[in-house]
Amino acid sequence: MKNILNSFSRRNFVGALLAVGLSTTFGAAWATDEAPEAFIKRITTDTLDTIKADKALRNGDVSKIMQMVDNKLMPHVNFRRMTALATGPAWRKATPEQQKKLQDEFKVLLIRTYSGALSQVSDQVVVVKPLRPGQEDKNLVVNTEVRGKGDPIQLDYRLEKTPGEGAGWMIFDLNVLGVWLIENYRTQFTKEINAGGMDALIASLVARNKSNAGKP
Repeated sequence: MKNILNSFSRRNFVGALLAVGLSTTFGAAWATDEAPEAFIKRITTDTLDTIKADKALRNGDVSKIMQMVDNKLMPHVNFRRMTALATGPAWRKATPEQQKKLQDEFKVLLIRTYSGALSQVSDQVVVVKPLRPGQEDKNLVVNTEVRGKGDPIQLDYRLEKTPGEGAGWMIFDLNVLGVWLIENYRTQFTKEINAGGMDALIASLVARNKSNAGKP
């Protein structure tokens, strides 16, 4: 099955995926008035610093990475929306139990697939590009480059601003080297659903996660 690994290397993607938001300094004081560029710059810089300082993360300790993602990444990501968009129309027909299982397995798939590449994080810095004018808060793209040894890595974040008290920016899609995560996985997920339904897709993710868990 063609997947995201055919479009760019796992080593490049990991720093990008986990650079979304393993920030250790996020606080409510930032939420209401922080510009989207400042939000991305802050959390990505803090993330790279965290990884550089933590040998277990760089060595691909999956349990520690999972803990970090749950504690630090998920508060900044609308993962339910990300999973729903990747699934397509079948999401609305799924039961709550199927939706939860799919979210859980999708998260494990992303983390386990790319965790080993954290050892490649060394001297990278994130450069945030000027925001394109005229964008809406519900679908806003911040363009960045991850620079270090080798060629710069294009990394774009699609954000939405949450309303009400404690409003702030949430990430719901990533573009790495021209490939949007949701679009890529929707192609894969649609094939699985068309072949066997939602349960077949979940079973496929479970099998892939078990396979990944057995690899060094």
